[in-house]
Amino acid sequence: MSVNKVILVGRLGRDPETRYTGGGQAVANFSVATDESYKDKNGERQKRTEWHKIVVWGKQAEIAQQYLKKGSLIFIEGRIQSREWQDKEGQKRTSFEIVASNFRMLGGRADGAAAGAGAGAMGGSAPRGGDDFDVAGGHDEPAAPGGGAGPEISDEDIPF
Repeated sequence: MSVNKVILVGRLGRDPETRYTGGGQAVANFSVATDESYKDKNGERQKRTEWHKIVVWGKQAEIAQQYLKKGSLIFIEGRIQSREWQDKEGQKRTSFEIVASNFRMLGGRADGAAAGAGAGAMGGSAPRGGDDFDVAGGHDEPAAPGGGAGPEISDEDIPF
């Protein structure tokens, strides 16, 4: 048995870019930054930022394009996928990306996420700003009070 599961909480480094396949399926790409703090050998506090390439497909890609903006705080679940390609010099290169199976926009307008995530696209009523939204399998629903629809995340868990 094997498991390929990734969970990230971070901020978008750029607005999503959405394209459509020949068959009309949407695919959105964006980057997410996660930070890690640690003490070096001299006892000084250091901060390291990791950048993650994120790929989202279908209805979720359209929702990401419409509501995610640079700086938005986001919770992502997905899997790691490698991609091989040749650079300009003909050298074989490998890059890694996270293929999101679902994501949750955290925070509200103050965090860079637009309110109303997916409500217009899904025909629902517009939610209040500041609500969290879960996007899985192309469906978005307001989170249960107290964050019951997802993991409990405190300020100490957020890497910023």
